[in-house]
Amino acid sequence: MTNEEILKELEQLATKSAIAIRYEKGDFEGGFCVLKSERLVVINKKLPSPKRASVLAQGLAEVGIEEMYLKPAVREFIEDELSKAARTESS
Repeated sequence: MTNEEILKELEQLATKSAIAIRYEKGDFEGGFCVLKSERLVVINKKLPSPKRASVLAQGLAEVGIEEMYLKPAVREFIEDELSKAARTESS
């Protein structure tokens, strides 16, 4: 799957999970948050598609995706992104 296809799959997953996605501009990458009881993932709209998908994957993983059906390529992408984030944090 291409990064664009994975991003679309992740966006659909967020919608099914009642998680809003907001693309905003600013000096940040993004992540999951709760704003006035609304669950959302905020993503910097200036990021390239691969990085947008990465931020969204990490945000969805915070909510919990273990019980959800995901296409194998999407689940693998999320797990890879979590691995990369864990390695970065431990450095």
